[in-house]
Amino acid sequence: MKILSAAAVIVLLTAPAYAQTPNINLIPELQTKSPEEKEAEAAREKAYKESLRKIPDAKSSSDPWGTVRNNEAPKAAAPAKPKTKTGSSTANGNNPNPGSNVR
Repeated sequence: MKILSAAAVIVLLTAPAYAQTPNINLIPELQTKSPEEKEAEAAREKAYKESLRKIPDAKSSSDPWGTVRNNEAPKAAAPAKPKTKTGSSTANGNNPNPGSNVR
């Protein structure tokens, strides 16, 4: 009886899973086009290529920040004056070895 009920449960659980599988036809029938369909497709393709030739090439840059950014080179800053040392560096509170003295 246990085997029969186990088989029934398995059948009941596999039926919904089987219904969800896609129906795939592995050998589709080949569809051939008639000569009129081939000519119509060739005419559409030719018209499409002609319309692509009419589109002008983009000459301008597509930079969205182009109007915000300045195209000129940045100006060099004035040279900084070299500091001259007068007296000892510890006299004004600057310690050359900051880890040596603990305050």
